[in-house]
Amino acid sequence: MIPRYSRPEMTAIWEPATKFRIWYEIEAHACDAMANLGVIPRANADAVWKAKDVNFDVARIDEIEAETRHDVIAFLTHLAEHVGSDEARFVHQGMTSSDVLDTCFNIQLARAADILIADMEGLLAALKRRAYEHKDTVRIGRSHGIHAEPTTMGLTFARFYAEMDRNLTRLRTARDEIATGAISGAVGTFANVDPRVEEHVCAQLGLSPEPISTQVIPRDRHAAFFAALGVVASSVENVAVEIRHMQRTEVLEAAEFFSMGQKGSSAMPHKKNPVLTENLTGLARMVRSMVIPAMENVALWHERDISHSSVERMIGPDATVTLDFALARLTNVIDKLIVYPENMIRNMDRFPGLVMSQRVLLALTQAGVSREDAYRLVQRNALKVWETGVDFKTELLNDPEVTAALSPAQIEEKFDLGYHTKHVDTIFARVFGD
Repeated sequence: MIPRYSRPEMTAIWEPATKFRIWYEIEAHACDAMANLGVIPRANADAVWKAKDVNFDVARIDEIEAETRHDVIAFLTHLAEHVGSDEARFVHQGMTSSDVLDTCFNIQLARAADILIADMEGLLAALKRRAYEHKDTVRIGRSHGIHAEPTTMGLTFARFYAEMDRNLTRLRTARDEIATGAISGAVGTFANVDPRVEEHVCAQLGLSPEPISTQVIPRDRHAAFFAALGVVASSVENVAVEIRHMQRTEVLEAAEFFSMGQKGSSAMPHKKNPVLTENLTGLARMVRSMVIPAMENVALWHERDISHSSVERMIGPDATVTLDFALARLTNVIDKLIVYPENMIRNMDRFPGLVMSQRVLLALTQAGVSREDAYRLVQRNALKVWETGVDFKTELLNDPEVTAALSPAQIEEKFDLGYHTKHVDTIFARVFGD
């Protein structure tokens, strides 16, 4: 985790102190369940809860681990220092390290997902607000980077909203799938720990019992979780790239907010660079880079190995912290994005009337001209606009083959901009439901 791209609430989930607190709660709830079943004395289970207000000493645990070379044993040894060795002798009864590690990891991922879901809800609110603000702000649509036909800035925001709304569903699904726990003992057979212990621990910690585990929780769940994060990151970049295009000097249809005192270049004082959205493109690459290792973690040897462990120690914090930061940054960009409607119209009129070519093509075919001839007539006049910057409508009115099929009034009507925005309300109703 790099502090520059981290936010405190998400970072706190991955702090060692948080991890050890979760480990403690897993062990304490397991002791409660075993006491209820008569497996261990109630007094010993109650004694474990004496440490509920303890701030576990991370440095001390690290010191013990330096000798034991085992993180869970180091923690259990430190716990016994607080509870008492005799009172703590039933802690971890019948359990294996993965019961603690995997259940904890899934709790951390579920908590991280809760933050990401809240982030996404904030981003959706910003996109919806800007969509309605610019519902009728006309801009040119582009295909292959080339002027196509008119659209609106509101529709641009709306399509990003719809994409992010799908991502919200993906995040919720990923959270549900990852929120399982396993207290099933060595190789997952419950030979030394009653399945009811697992049920109790999971209920106390807001998880569902893993239906069947080996010595670890199946990693296809984690692969799906990180894949969902990768898709969200790609959507973040999708929005960022559009904004980066709009901020280009020769386009300038929108731009990131440029704060007082901000500098764009160490060499060129005039620069206003899209640094936030460029940064988002880079952050998206990092989140996506963590998807493949998560996929490769699915194939573990037999009932367990630890080839996944080192991977998850990195991608768990890094992917969630980075995506949390990216979503917050994108929300801020959308909230403060400066939109230039006049430039949108100016860009669209750079080749006067050219974007209405399809309407003229369709009108000619409806007037009885073959599609091939209609295309030839429209294209030859359109190419003049490309090459010399003349007015497309004027060229059509001066073309006898065109006017033989269409009257001047019919040609004029084909240049009504409102034609292209007549279904905006319908699309908005589909996207926003209101």
